[in-house]
Amino acid sequence: MPAYRIVEWEQPPRLVEAPVPEPGPGEVLVAVAANGLCHSDLDMAKIPAEIGDVIGWRVPFTLGHEIAGHVAGLGAGVTGVSEGDAVALVSPASCGGCPACRRGHDSVCPHGLAGRGYGRDGGLAPYVVAPAPRALVPLGRLDPVVAGPLTDAGATTHHAVARVVPRLGDGSTAVVIGVGGLGAFAVQLLRALTPARIVGVDTNPARRALALELGAHEAVADVAAAGGPAEVVLDIVGTDATIAAGLAGVAPYGAFGLVGAGGGTFAGPWFGGLPRDAEVFTFQGSSIADVHAVVELAQSGAITSAVDRYPLARVADAYAAMVAGTLTGRAVVLPGDEAV
Repeated sequence: MPAYRIVEWEQPPRLVEAPVPEPGPGEVLVAVAANGLCHSDLDMAKIPAEIGDVIGWRVPFTLGHEIAGHVAGLGAGVTGVSEGDAVALVSPASCGGCPACRRGHDSVCPHGLAGRGYGRDGGLAPYVVAPAPRALVPLGRLDPVVAGPLTDAGATTHHAVARVVPRLGDGSTAVVIGVGGLGAFAVQLLRALTPARIVGVDTNPARRALALELGAHEAVADVAAAGGPAEVVLDIVGTDATIAAGLAGVAPYGAFGLVGAGGGTFAGPWFGGLPRDAEVFTFQGSSIADVHAVVELAQSGAITSAVDRYPLARVADAYAAMVAGTLTGRAVVLPGDEAV
């Protein structure tokens, strides 16, 4: 089957032929309907071999960790799922047995450094295998093509929003810096889960318009225009400028959540540079509970997932559009002929 793979360390991924996987005991074979693309995919191709070895990654492997499709085969011992079922696959890997997983903190499972699309074969191919039932999220009538991005972009954003929901009562304000793929989910989740006034911040006028369309009460070009200190600021960008502006925009006893991975730092003074009595947090990834939560919200119609479709043969074009910022939704790659 065709597969978009990292074949050698520090070399660009390539579309090559790979074996069709077979499900082992406790696994299912999934026919991939769509795989969402992520900026982290591009970073993986730059990892030196010595780092890959330390974290347990093996080349070659197929990229793609935002996966949804239909069950196409069952390994020995799998019950409770049938061929043809529409499913999304939990993006982060986790063992299920360590102390973190038992507490529901599987997002920090120490055994989750390698998984589908990062060190193991992922979804940029017609088929992928996954453990059942841990990795499977039933979709019901939800279209798998729009469900793929929910497993990472949607779930990661939910991880941040769920943490700040208790701070956002009546009369509160939440600011979202960057209304791209994750920021669009943040606006929707804040609107669905809180009564807060939501302000989208983006320098791109089209994205400000999108923020309003998705439920933001206001959309502005910089944090200073958001109308005063906010109980919550979520920075989906993560550059020096957005971190500094976001921290300056947090009210005392508020919260600043760094979600974006723009590589920024904060060099402000210890006194006067950080919001007083506030929480500052950052993280990577999400939990299994987050994936189930965003899928349920999408099934109910509370949130939507806009996608730009590409066939597998044009996966490189899809990544180029993502980098150029010309997408209208989240880029998803379809291994069949359904892309338009």
